[in-house]
Amino acid sequence: MRSTIDFAPFYRGTVGFDRVFDLLDSVASRSGTNGYPPYDIEKTGDDSYRIVMAVAGFTEAELNVMQKENELLIGGKSSGGEDKREYLHRGIASRDFERTFQLADHVRVVDARLANGLLTVDLRREVPEEKKPRVIAIEKAAPRASIARQ
Repeated sequence: MRSTIDFAPFYRGTVGFDRVFDLLDSVASRSGTNGYPPYDIEKTGDDSYRIVMAVAGFTEAELNVMQKENELLIGGKSSGGEDKREYLHRGIASRDFERTFQLADHVRVVDARLANGLLTVDLRREVPEEKKPRVIAIEKAAPRASIARQ
């Protein structure tokens, strides 16, 4: 049983956050997420993050990491060359997958590497100088000259 969340009350108290609530709506209504492959998201610093995904059985050539604007797409397509095996128990999943992550503004992929069955994707938030907060100096206004009444 799925329940829907109504974000309409939040629209009254915010300005310019329509995209955020649209994103929350899309995430809340997303169906078919099966949890494969399992992953962790770590915060490794003030502006750096890491996604670690368990991709046992996949090679570098079978994995694809792509960033398009504010979306990170990680996919795996197994070559399927070992279909002739007879399994008594198959607990290691090697099926194709596609996992999408929504990234915040100015977050970009720094590095991706595969070691010991774990795909590690490092992310960093790099805010351009013109977008960073800045202090505005307040100048003292010159005294106004009084206007003589005639």
